[in-house]
Amino acid sequence: MGATTTNKKPHAVFVPFPAQGHITPMMKLAKIFHCKGFHVTFVNTEYNHRRLVRSRGPDAVAGLPDFHFATIPDGLPQSEADATQDIPSLCHSIMTTCLLPHLKNLLRDLNSAAGVPQVTCVMADAVMSFCLDAAAELSVPCTLFWTASACGFMGYRNFRFLLDEGIAPLKDEEQVKNGYLDTPVTPAQGMSKHMRLRDFPSFVRTTDRDDVMFNFLMHEVEQSGRAAAIILNTFDELDQVALDAMCAILPLPVYTIGPLNFLAKQVIPDGGNGSAQLAAIRPSLWREDHSCLEWLRGREPGSVVYVNFGSITTMSIQELVEFAWGLANCGYDFLWIVRNDLVKGDAAVVPPEFLEATKGRCLLASWCEQEAVLQHEAVGAFLTHCGWNSMMEGLSAGVPMLCWPFFAEQQTNSHYACVEWGVGMEVGDDLRREVVEARIREVMGGEGVGREMRRKAAEWSEIAVRATTQPGGRSLANLESMFKDVLQTAPKSAG
Repeated sequence: MGATTTNKKPHAVFVPFPAQGHITPMMKLAKIFHCKGFHVTFVNTEYNHRRLVRSRGPDAVAGLPDFHFATIPDGLPQSEADATQDIPSLCHSIMTTCLLPHLKNLLRDLNSAAGVPQVTCVMADAVMSFCLDAAAELSVPCTLFWTASACGFMGYRNFRFLLDEGIAPLKDEEQVKNGYLDTPVTPAQGMSKHMRLRDFPSFVRTTDRDDVMFNFLMHEVEQSGRAAAIILNTFDELDQVALDAMCAILPLPVYTIGPLNFLAKQVIPDGGNGSAQLAAIRPSLWREDHSCLEWLRGREPGSVVYVNFGSITTMSIQELVEFAWGLANCGYDFLWIVRNDLVKGDAAVVPPEFLEATKGRCLLASWCEQEAVLQHEAVGAFLTHCGWNSMMEGLSAGVPMLCWPFFAEQQTNSHYACVEWGVGMEVGDDLRREVVEARIREVMGGEGVGREMRRKAAEWSEIAVRATTQPGGRSLANLESMFKDVLQTAPKSAG
C-alpha cells in the first residue's frame, strides 16, 4: 500500500486535452493547486511528453518532490513529428480507443506508490469526459476545466438546437459560399443577439451528420453535467450572458477564475519555497525564441504589430504570402511567429524580397513567450487566430486585436471580440494583402476606430486586474470557493 499514513497532502491529478492550447492553462491551474498545498500529478500523452523533452530538455519533466509528471497513450500511431497532431484523429481516438483503462491503471498505480499521497480529486479537461468514469471508480470528485470561453461552451451546447432546427449540418458545400452562413440565429440559448450561423464553432459547417468533430464536441459538453463542478478561464463581466445560461442548464457549481495568467501571478509566490523551480516548469512543446523580448526593447510604445496564429492554425502558402505583403506594406514594425508547420503540406517560407523589404523592422520567430510579449509596452496590436488563451492574454494586456479565426470556437470568440467587447476587427475570409494592410493601419491609427478599440481594451484589462488581483475580486473569491466547497480535502492552512 502507499505511504498514505505519512503523507496526508491532498493529491490532484490533472489531465489536459493533448494540445498546446489546453496544456498551457491546465499547467497554470496545476501550479496554483500546488501553491495551495496539493500534491500534483500532471498527465501528458506519451507523444507530447517526448515533445516536451525535445523542446525543453529532460529537466522539463523532472518535476518537484510533490509535482510529478505521468503519461498515458493517445491511441494514435507512433510518431516523432514536432507538430500538433491531427485534431479530428485525436478526438476520434478519445471517443473510440478507450483511454479510460489507461487512466484507471495510472490512478491505481498512484494510489499504491510509496511516498505518494492517495488521489483525492481529478482535474480533467472538459473535453476528456472519460475522466469522470475513472474518478468515479475511485470515489473522488472530478472537476472539469473548460479551457475555452463561456460563449464557446454555449456555442457547442447549441449544436443540439441547431441540429433539431435543421440549421446544421449543412445541406451541401454550396451553403459555405452562398451566404447561408450569414443566417441570423437569434433564438440560440445564452448567445449574442447578433449571432449568425458563421459565428458558431466551425464544426457546424459540415455536411456530414456523422462528422467526428461535430459529434465529439456535442457529446463532451453534454457530459459536463456529470462533474462535481466546472471551472472556466474567464471573468464574469466578460461572458455574463453565457455564464448565466451555463448556470441555468448545469446541475453543478460553475466557477470563473480568469484571466488565469493574472490569477497565477497572484497566487504563485515570486521567490522562496521552491517557486523558482515551479516557475521553471513550462509546458511549451516548441522551443521558445527568447530574442523576441530583446528585439522589442527600445521600440516606441504601441508601435509594433504582434502576429501569432497559435499552435494549431494552418494556412496555404498563398495565404502566408498575402499576410507577409500586408505586413510589409503597412509601414509598422512587426513580430511574427511562424511555426515550422504553419503552412499545410509545405515549408513556411516567406519570399526573399519580403525579407529585404522589411529589413530592420521585422522579426520572424518560430515560437515565443506570448504572455510576456503581449505585456510589453511596444506592442500596439495583436493579429490573432482568436484561440482563448490568446484572447485572455490580449485582453489582460489591453491590446486590440485583428481577428483571423481558424476553427472551433475561434469563430465565436472573434464575433464577441468584434461585436460585443469592442476590441477586435475581422480580417475576413477573403484574404488579400490590401485588406491586411488597411486593417492594420486602422487599428494602429491614432484616431477613430483604433483609438476606440484601445480604449475598450484598456477597460477590459482594468476589469481583469480587479477580478484576479484585488481584495474581493470575483475570480479570486471563486477560486477559494472551489477549494472550500468542492475540494474539501484542501489543507486548512491554504489561502
